[in-house]
Amino acid sequence: MSEYRINEGMEVTLHFTLKLEDGTVVDSTRDKQPATFQVGDGNLPPGFEAPLTGLTDGETGSYTISPEHAFGQHNPQNVQRIPRESFENTELEEGLVMSFADAAGGEVPGVIAEIDDKQVAVDFNHPLAGRTLTFEVEVIEVRPATTH
Repeated sequence: MSEYRINEGMEVTLHFTLKLEDGTVVDSTRDKQPATFQVGDGNLPPGFEAPLTGLTDGETGSYTISPEHAFGQHNPQNVQRIPRESFENTELEEGLVMSFADAAGGEVPGVIAEIDDKQVAVDFNHPLAGRTLTFEVEVIEVRPATTH
């Protein structure tokens, strides 16, 4: 049993499963390596870190994370209409995830939401925006983070 508990400055190794309201598993480490992160390093949204505070090795928990604390509410302004001709020679279908360049030259995923003769609506919201999620964790190890 560790004397360390999850808090600022700690490195945490855990297994997690992320589920939608209907129980569909969105992501899980159960069938692979556990996840390791430092509290506050940005790997986990704060809404996922907060309920873990105080847990230690071997403890488990299941938390309901509201959209505000997960990936935000679905924002209609993040749905953009792009001229159909911009997609020449591209097989389009609704639900398709494509990569787009953002203003800074980085890549942003967008989901094809709607297609008509003139325009394609692309949804740049996070795919889990607006969803309430269940976050199940099993803490494997908590230790002080080492700075390199």
